[in-house]
Amino acid sequence: METHTLDALSAQKFRSLVEAIADIAIYMLDPDGYIISWNAGAERFKGHAREEVLGKHFGMFYTEDDRAAGMPDRTLSIARNEGRFEGEGWRLRKDGQRFWAHVIMDCITDEEGTVIGYAKITRDVTSQRIASEQLEQARRELSQAQKLEAIGQLTGGVAHDFNNLLMVMQSTLDMIRLKSADPDQVVNLVGLAQAAVKRGATLTQRMLAFARKQELHTEVIDVYDLVNGMGDMLQWVLGQRIHLIMTLSKETDKVLIDANQLELALMNLTVNARDAMPMTGTVTFSARNVRVAQAHPTELPPGDYVCLSVVDDGTGMDADTLAKAADPFFTTKGVDRGTGLGLSMVHGLMEQSGGRMVIRSTQGAGTRIELWLPTASAQADAATSPAPARRPAPSPGAGSQRILVVDDNPLVRSTTSAALESMGHSTLEAASAEEALATIERDEAVDILLTDHVMAGMTGAQLTNLVKSRWPGMPIVLASAFADIHDNLPAGVVRLAKPYGRDDLVQAINAVLGKQARQARG
Repeated sequence: METHTLDALSAQKFRSLVEAIADIAIYMLDPDGYIISWNAGAERFKGHAREEVLGKHFGMFYTEDDRAAGMPDRTLSIARNEGRFEGEGWRLRKDGQRFWAHVIMDCITDEEGTVIGYAKITRDVTSQRIASEQLEQARRELSQAQKLEAIGQLTGGVAHDFNNLLMVMQSTLDMIRLKSADPDQVVNLVGLAQAAVKRGATLTQRMLAFARKQELHTEVIDVYDLVNGMGDMLQWVLGQRIHLIMTLSKETDKVLIDANQLELALMNLTVNARDAMPMTGTVTFSARNVRVAQAHPTELPPGDYVCLSVVDDGTGMDADTLAKAADPFFTTKGVDRGTGLGLSMVHGLMEQSGGRMVIRSTQGAGTRIELWLPTASAQADAATSPAPARRPAPSPGAGSQRILVVDDNPLVRSTTSAALESMGHSTLEAASAEEALATIERDEAVDILLTDHVMAGMTGAQLTNLVKSRWPGMPIVLASAFADIHDNLPAGVVRLAKPYGRDDLVQAINAVLGKQARQARG
């Protein structure tokens, strides 16, 4: 009798404990799946009071689709045959809201093995599911960012090698043009080849722009003057069937950016707008001054910006196309009508310049592309003067110089030396920065150092700093297609953008000798 009393007390305590648990639904089912007990936790997050569920089938908590698919019966079958069911899925609260449930159902049998019911435990794990989905989304975004970074690095490397080949072609064609005794036909063919080289160089600049490694020459730009000054050229690109509208105000703030690259970006956007309007249409250029605060939709740092917009009423883009519009090499144009680098180039330019490109588009309703550009400060405005227009290269007139050419690409070294010798200079060659240092130490007659930047081992910038520390008066020309050269180069160093031709070499040599002469006078 005493044992039975203790057993009854223990059962009562256990029942009270189960019913008091408030964050987990624990309840019993009979052998057919009908509810025979209900605790506080079940009432709390499912919303049903005890009297509302007792005697009802547990399938009432499943979604309509799961009930139609026979999920409740399948759950009972697994628990009966395997002793336990465990899984997750959507369940319904009393008010119809869904929650993500983690479910365990154990089969209970008597001493003869007959099923007498089921013990069911349900936990609301909606918040964990949301956190898991957010983590997975973050992982996908990180993976995508890493892919784009890898493409950017690959692009930079390909552009470097491609630039070397283009430079060899350019220099060789320059020499053929100079030395050819025939004249008209060879000169015309060389002219066509040089045009092809320039087109290739433009492609590498777009690739470098996407990789954000292009050489930028920033200056204070009046957006109103620059865009309106391009009006005739933009209308020519659009053709007669498309109307161009300019609504920029003279009150638009000035910005700090590479003018040539901005013009190229606007040209790309104009071509895209034209191709999106197969018949007729309108392209509108506008700009407004914007003060960006914290948590702005563009995710730009707080500050003053100019939002330069290019809007067309063309075919627009669907959501999938819009999501990939700025991806490198993605294009919806036909074969030979686009490289897929236009928008990625614009994106790269904006990011490298401290701005942002924003694309808004609806299929059938046109596209709006916004270029958010940081404004130039008053100090920069006062201190920076517009870059002079490029003049034709002058003829070499500084006399013969002995120039050390440093590049790890033998073709580049040879063609550069040939071009310099055609100007009347003599040359020495070195395949690395270390070999260049040894050459200078061995031969004091080096007048000018011309070095590439991207080389195995010591870079051209490192060589430049070392040479200037040991031979301060040495004139140096540093050649590179990349913008990631430290700005704190020694005074007097002239930077030469690759790929370069003979005229570019003339300008660089004259410039570095001019700087040396000014320093000597100072």
